[in-house]
Amino acid sequence: MSTRYFGAAVPRLEDPRLLTGKGTYVDDIVLPGMLHAAFLRSSVAHGRIRRVDATAALSMPGVRAVYTMADLGGFGARPMPAMAPHPLLKTPITCSPLASDEVCYVGEAIAMVLADSRAEAEDALGAIELDIEHLPVVADARQGVAAGAPRAHSGRDSNVIATLRGSHGDVDAVFAAAAHRFSETFEIHRGGCHSMECRGVVAAPEPRSGELSLWTSSQSPYMVRRHLATYLGRDEADIRVTAPDVGGGFGPKANVYPEEFAVALAALACGHPVKWIEDRQEHFLATTQQRDQFWSLEVACDAAGRMLGVRGRCIHDNGAYAPYGLILPATALASFPGPYALAAFDLSIDVVLTNLVPTSPVRGAGRPNAAFVLERLADTIARRLNLPREEVRRRSFVRAEQMPYVTGGKMRDGSPVAYDSGDYAKALSLVLEKIDAAGFARRRAEAAARGRLLGFGLASCVEDTGLGPFEGASVRVTPAGKVVVTTGAASQGQGHATTLAQIAADALGVDLSQVTVKAADSRVFPLGISTIASRVAVTAGSSVEIAARKVRDKAIKIAAHMLEAGEHDLELENGQVRVVGVPDMNVALSTIARILSGSAGVPIPAGVEPDLAATGYFEANQLAFAYGSQACEVEIDPETGDCRITRYVVAHDCGRLINPMIVDGQIRGGVVHGIGNALFEHMRHDEAGQPLTATFADYLLPGAAEMPDIEIHHIETPSPRNPIGAKGAGEGGTIPAAACVISAIQDALGPTAPFVTMHPVSPEQIVEWIDQTRK
Repeated sequence: MSTRYFGAAVPRLEDPRLLTGKGTYVDDIVLPGMLHAAFLRSSVAHGRIRRVDATAALSMPGVRAVYTMADLGGFGARPMPAMAPHPLLKTPITCSPLASDEVCYVGEAIAMVLADSRAEAEDALGAIELDIEHLPVVADARQGVAAGAPRAHSGRDSNVIATLRGSHGDVDAVFAAAAHRFSETFEIHRGGCHSMECRGVVAAPEPRSGELSLWTSSQSPYMVRRHLATYLGRDEADIRVTAPDVGGGFGPKANVYPEEFAVALAALACGHPVKWIEDRQEHFLATTQQRDQFWSLEVACDAAGRMLGVRGRCIHDNGAYAPYGLILPATALASFPGPYALAAFDLSIDVVLTNLVPTSPVRGAGRPNAAFVLERLADTIARRLNLPREEVRRRSFVRAEQMPYVTGGKMRDGSPVAYDSGDYAKALSLVLEKIDAAGFARRRAEAAARGRLLGFGLASCVEDTGLGPFEGASVRVTPAGKVVVTTGAASQGQGHATTLAQIAADALGVDLSQVTVKAADSRVFPLGISTIASRVAVTAGSSVEIAARKVRDKAIKIAAHMLEAGEHDLELENGQVRVVGVPDMNVALSTIARILSGSAGVPIPAGVEPDLAATGYFEANQLAFAYGSQACEVEIDPETGDCRITRYVVAHDCGRLINPMIVDGQIRGGVVHGIGNALFEHMRHDEAGQPLTATFADYLLPGAAEMPDIEIHHIETPSPRNPIGAKGAGEGGTIPAAACVISAIQDALGPTAPFVTMHPVSPEQIVEWIDQTRK
């Protein structure tokens, strides 16, 4: 079997289509009789709806209908199903497709207008009379935990909906015996994802069959189908959900949103196809966000600076609802102890409702939060004990010879966290070598001569990848000799069509151009989970490998019969099964596929199922763990606080590389996301819960001009937990990046500067720290 594609940096198969404008996104879908939807959203963070009067709106040009939840009550005016129920949540905390009596954040949808055009629908929104009684607001999770705080929901006894705890070892004994103990508090602020394509959905009822078709820009089209079927009391087979080309996801598009339900309900109510495309302001107001956490931590270490234990508490802002259950805080908790071999830890997270947009995973989920506080604790030890930062890490890392390593932590399903393979110290040494850490002192002196402050930062991380329970794939060779791969794994631009095709092409010995990948259509492939948590390469990739091997074995069995040769004497190459060493003795895969496609009255070989096709499901019973280290240099103008990243180097291990170019793209994009978190992106709200950064002019999404060249180096330690040895790579760039940048800023400010415990860091803040240092 050839292995010419697995591991090769082949160009992406999907790019010629996407880069020439031939992609099909949700907004490209136009159906006869289609109406356009616009949503009337709450302008207050917490209020009771007293009246919605759409009389004037209904008389406006082009307007076909105005719906509130009461108007759609025939389909059930009730909260949506929870995506991830958790035993600590006694009742689901989800919103309804349209709010019926109470709104709990600015942007919550109250009513929807259907019109002949989006412009007419938006015009009509202003004519709807809305009377809302303002209710007390809680806009800060730290205030929300207080007993007398306003309630985010008027009917709840407390804003704290759950307290998660993770512990390992005797933490009190470890702290009592430790040579040193240090305390810090950390603030990590809200941000969003801001994918290039905002959300969108088209729903179309089929009058004759009663089926409902939905096109949605989702990372989880099969979850949309499942939860919508549950809500409507329908069989999943009656609902077809497709995710066409999707312009970025980064986590928030994994949610099942109220708009997806409301558009579907409206289409069923009016009998017309209905389209809704989110605009950028709606994206700021109504798409889920992430990162707001407040940590109070203590770290214990021995005299040599080796980390021994961590304990403390976190307050997690969950926003107004918990559509994704407790996955986000649970992921943050499960990310401890990171790359460090701690004798003990004891951590708790209070999950708090506020009157802000609900939170859900954004690239890295809670892992960047955990990495930030752990890496800052490592820097704390180095600073307090006057040790090199890399030495604190080396002395504290899980060692290669300890693999597989059981951390003592628990995954979100309660299973133990056990790292599979890797050498964390090797990654740190590699990144230090490649960035020329030894030459930093010279570069710092040169920068100082130019009046600039140069700082060196580093950070490390571990990332759980390949989350279960499964993904599946079918591989079929057509009578024309083409190979068609189908899967439920939706792509949002990650290059799935290329990487999955590479696996199938090698397994079947065909040219890559002969492979087509079709994904994320519930009518084409029956089951799927989600493209989240850096899981698709491991789960869907392994499924393609399993299915393709079955097809290969089937083809060899038939060819052995046709060529009168032993199966062990055959190989697949160039679309043929041939006798090893006798290339003229061969049979084409297309010929075998035609035989197994069947002809009337012509039997196929006994014991062989029809069709040269097979399906595989890889059940991910154990996670794979990617890891890496990053290092960077920042240059600060002490007069303006301007901070520019001048160098950035990544050492990363995601197991066997399927396509190094695509992996590099994933890591590079992830680092950019982390740099944005460190220096720019901050979703601010005032005390009344009003968003203050609802445009790109305020929010400061970083652009190419702010980004450095990002140098990437790979280590390949195959995971023993899947058949292709892969680990995920979608989030490893993001997870330690903010910690790395902040570490560099700290170093640039000097040893007497305040210890930096938050991000993002603004130029104004940097100038303030410099001024404090000079006093």
